[in-house]
Amino acid sequence: MGNDWNLGEAQQKKGLNKEIEYAVLVGIVQVNQTEELVQEYLDELEFLAATAGAQCLKRYIQKLSRPDPRTFIGKGKLEEIREFVEENDAISMVIFDDDLTGKQVSILEEKLKVKIIDRSSLILDIFANRAQTAQAKTQVELAQMQYLLPRLRGLWTHLERQRGGIGMRGPGEQEIETDRRIIRDKISLLKNKLERIDRQNQTRRKNRGQLIRVALVGYTNVGKSTLMNLLSKSEVFAENKLFATLDTTVRKVVLENVPFLLSDTVGFIRKLPHHLIESFKSTLDEVRESDILLHVVDIAHSRHEEHIHTVNKTLRDLEAFDKPTLLVFNKIDLFRKKNYDLYVDAEAKQEIEEGIRGNLQYQFQHENVFISALSKEGIPNLREEILRLVKDQYMVRYPYQTKLYW
Repeated sequence: MGNDWNLGEAQQKKGLNKEIEYAVLVGIVQVNQTEELVQEYLDELEFLAATAGAQCLKRYIQKLSRPDPRTFIGKGKLEEIREFVEENDAISMVIFDDDLTGKQVSILEEKLKVKIIDRSSLILDIFANRAQTAQAKTQVELAQMQYLLPRLRGLWTHLERQRGGIGMRGPGEQEIETDRRIIRDKISLLKNKLERIDRQNQTRRKNRGQLIRVALVGYTNVGKSTLMNLLSKSEVFAENKLFATLDTTVRKVVLENVPFLLSDTVGFIRKLPHHLIESFKSTLDEVRESDILLHVVDIAHSRHEEHIHTVNKTLRDLEAFDKPTLLVFNKIDLFRKKNYDLYVDAEAKQEIEEGIRGNLQYQFQHENVFISALSKEGIPNLREEILRLVKDQYMVRYPYQTKLYW
């Protein structure tokens, strides 16, 4: 199966679970979508599953004008999946590429007799395994509670069979209300805890002095942490898996005697659960409070332009879109390997790439550079561009400090 996510490499590495679980993936083609686009979504979902420690055995796609309110997919497709699951005892879960309601999960589990997971719960599972600091753990727990709250009804559908039973229906409703109250109280406590952590982080940021702040942003798994290690000569955790970085890492970098702070942040992704963005807004304060954005893009990915739009949308949600931005197109070596004929000479390659750069600059209205963080190609040019942007910001923000550096 051809895709841009290096699934084999992800599966060879140790997963988050001790034992590999086997899964079936399900997606639907809705109005204004193509089957090719949904296959791309499922490529990403498969990589998410591999990151969590699951291996995909089969995919199912169905064209529907809208999802079925009870089972999400049609009866015929559901029966087809049920037969495949029954024939393969190793399958322990079915993963859907869209969010499911509690009622849908309950019905699907009853029909298929395996775990039913949607995209949001899969991402939350990965985040829960990746979280290291108190802040990240609190943010993930808050997102999990907010995800669970509207789905409590689905957890209690067994009580519906007791309708009319003397003394049975009332206690069931009380049980649900009790659980809802407990979860709401927990959400309130977690929000208060995050506010305290956020105040501590704000104090920490104020103590960094008057240095220009540069933030690495981008889609998940585009090479931000690898680039961070290269520019700051530090050892930030980097791995070929989605969401390898959850906690913001900040390092001081000096280029030609000009110091600035460089931060690495959590990657963005399509269909990222809204409550997850809300929970991680305090972590993403580094993006909001930065002076310059380095938007890292995987140029070798077939849908890199769509990834740029996804990141830009999230930046707008964070009110951080209008900052000075440099588009850093990473993995240019992989792009050439995928797209160039063996007989294309160096001059022709350069001409093609200049054309691509010009088109991308016109389309996204930002200066850009082509690099390979792995082979270090284009890194000197990247350093020059960063230095130019940092100097410009020092002139604007701290003009009295510029004489100290140049």
